[in-house]
Amino acid sequence: MQEVKNQRVSLTGEHSKPMKLDQVELFDTPRVETDLGEFNRVLGGGVVPGSLVLIGGDPGIGKSTLLLQVSTQLASRGRVLYVSGEESAQQIKLRAERLGDIDTDFYLYAETNMQSIRNEVERLQPDFLIVDSIQTIMTPEIQSTQGSVSQVREVTGELMQLAKTNDIATFIVGHVTKEGQLAGPRMLEHMVDTVLYFEGERQNTFRILRAVKNRFGSTNEIGIFEMQGTGLVEVTNPSEVFLEERLEGSTGSAIVCALEGTRPILVEIQALTTPTMFGNAKRTTSGLDFNRVSLIMAVLEKRAGFLLQQQDAYLKSAGGVKLDEPAIDLAVAIAIASSYKEEPTDARECFIGEIGLTGEIRRVTRMEQRLNEASKLGFKKVYAPKNSLAGVDIPDNLKVIGVTTLSECLKKVFG
Repeated sequence: MQEVKNQRVSLTGEHSKPMKLDQVELFDTPRVETDLGEFNRVLGGGVVPGSLVLIGGDPGIGKSTLLLQVSTQLASRGRVLYVSGEESAQQIKLRAERLGDIDTDFYLYAETNMQSIRNEVERLQPDFLIVDSIQTIMTPEIQSTQGSVSQVREVTGELMQLAKTNDIATFIVGHVTKEGQLAGPRMLEHMVDTVLYFEGERQNTFRILRAVKNRFGSTNEIGIFEMQGTGLVEVTNPSEVFLEERLEGSTGSAIVCALEGTRPILVEIQALTTPTMFGNAKRTTSGLDFNRVSLIMAVLEKRAGFLLQQQDAYLKSAGGVKLDEPAIDLAVAIAIASSYKEEPTDARECFIGEIGLTGEIRRVTRMEQRLNEASKLGFKKVYAPKNSLAGVDIPDNLKVIGVTTLSECLKKVFG
């Protein structure tokens, strides 16, 4: 790591000069791996020295727990400075002790003044810097309150300079608004190298770490964790976890193989339809896009003859996973139909496909990956778009039924 530090060009401009493109030397970017493989996956293989990573999420979702757990692991690979503007050093130590052994090269610093933080960074020369949170840090040179646009912009700029000139891998926690967007100036996301979102329902134990920007890796990767008493535990086989509590023979249930990034996961879609007691039918969704569900119900009415206008409908994705890709449409429709008709689906059937407004089942991407995941979990039959099956290697123990319309699929499933 020291060799890379000596060869970097300072952002202060002292040694900077124009260079021809073919004269620029390339160096292998060393990555530091944590003990959380899911975290490494989202970052693109590990922590990059000199990178600036922003992590956002709802209050209480576990952002601080995640970074505290990661930083205690990184302390065995280099010096860590954990700066907290929200908690005292004693509070952080109490939480850290629950997460396991703490290395001696782990430093806590409860401070909100950016100048003091800079001085300590220059004194300690850490390899890893964690700032929790960016909205609580302020610089005296700016005459505005903590968390203001100008303060966040200035503090982030200083942290970026510290990270780049000293090759310090820096993580900053950002608050989110009620709309789910990172609070502060939009420029904040442009200034950092990586933007991660930590998602999940606070009432549920599962959490998803998602990259929406990554200069050092793909944004098509996610990490799945379970919150336990001793911290976050990575979930290496999420499909099995999300399906383990499914009741066989129950109506209003359908399984979909959805993609989270490039990762196929099997999730149960649950639906409950009941006659409405009011003039307007009620529609409620959890983990599913409300507009997508409304569209599918309209197609079921118009193209399949289901009388849903006087039916309240409640839909959710089991396990607290948020699903928002076109391939879940068919499973949503089958779950609604199953509840409406009071007929269960087969426990070993899976449904994949996008539904068009004319009732057609449209092709979806990465069909082979989805089929392999379904086969691995013991599913015997998959209903999928006929157009998506050309040239796809189908597992030997899996029967794939190609369908072209929603009506055709409903007839094959329910008779």
